[in-house]
Amino acid sequence: MSIGQEKDLQQTWEDIEKQLNENPAPIQGLNVSYGFNLTGEEKVSYVLVLGDKQASVNVQETDEADCVLSMSVDDFYKLLAGKLNTTTAFMMGKLKVKGSLGLALKLENILTQYQF
Repeated sequence: MSIGQEKDLQQTWEDIEKQLNENPAPIQGLNVSYGFNLTGEEKVSYVLVLGDKQASVNVQETDEADCVLSMSVDDFYKLLAGKLNTTTAFMMGKLKVKGSLGLALKLENILTQYQF
């Protein structure tokens, strides 16, 4: 069973939002939005907004996000688990970034400070 099958994607996003809000130190001072275009059995888009030591997740189009990451659901779970390096994934074509690659790297650094 793959990691993606173990957890419901919506539940995973709720966990992300909850953990970021319960421990906001790593996101303090940030005012940025990240879009995620995830592909797998179905295509789904989420936007993670970080601002004022608060995080919110919405299921919506990613057009206006500061940094948009496109990847498979399986690779998304690997990213959360710290098993996917964004630079390597980008170079191998597993991750597409629209906007600042620096913001994508910053996101990886933030996520490694949590346990999802």
